[in-house]
Amino acid sequence: MTYKIVFCTLIGLVGGIFVQIFGVWSIALTVLCICMAIDYVTGLVVAGVFLASPKSQTGGLNSAAGWKGLFRKVATLVIVLMARFLDVLLGTGYIRDAVVLAFAVNEIISIVENCGLMGLYIPPVILRAIDVLRQRVDPPDEEEDKAVEEGERHD
Repeated sequence: MTYKIVFCTLIGLVGGIFVQIFGVWSIALTVLCICMAIDYVTGLVVAGVFLASPKSQTGGLNSAAGWKGLFRKVATLVIVLMARFLDVLLGTGYIRDAVVLAFAVNEIISIVENCGLMGLYIPPVILRAIDVLRQRVDPPDEEEDKAVEEGERHD
């Protein structure tokens, strides 16, 4: 048996298991994974190059903050996995995608924040698009908005 056959078999096995667990790979999952990677890298750049990280006292790199970020990314994928299981249990096909969209929006917001910390100009169209995505993912609750205006909190 050649290394090529073993390698291809392992890739196929891992891919098959992944699809079985997470469901059919979608563009939404691709976007989420790319955004997670970009967010992590931009966070490293903010801390390592610009020394502007709000996650450390010095603004520089902090290994604990880096590990926390990685664990959060893994936890995000675990929640996506749970959403996939809910889809299977309920016989639906949208819960996972809704969860992925919510996390992708959060990653995009974090990327834009990181770029802002680097001193980059953020075009208003990007900020408006983020607001639209936020409203699609988490529509404003009129009662909650009113309570916030009045200084109350609903827990």
